[in-house]
Amino acid sequence: MIYTVEIKVGLKKGVADPEGTNVKKTLGLLGLKNLGEVHTARLYTIEVDAESEKGAEEEARVMCEKLLANPVINSYTIDVKT
Repeated sequence: MIYTVEIKVGLKKGVADPEGTNVKKTLGLLGLKNLGEVHTARLYTIEVDAESEKGAEEEARVMCEKLLANPVINSYTIDVKT
């Protein structure tokens, strides 16, 4: 069965996010003042052919560990859709 897997990769707490900081600064310059912290993340949408939802999630986890996320600075979430 084909599953659609959404993987969101972001920075761990405490890791500097200069892109997020610049976005917040620029939004402030555009007149948007009621902003909290701004964080950036990458979203990957990948179709996975797996026997089960759990199998698709495991495939996604391997993708993160081998390529998509650096375990030193990144955290990630996996959402499997049927």
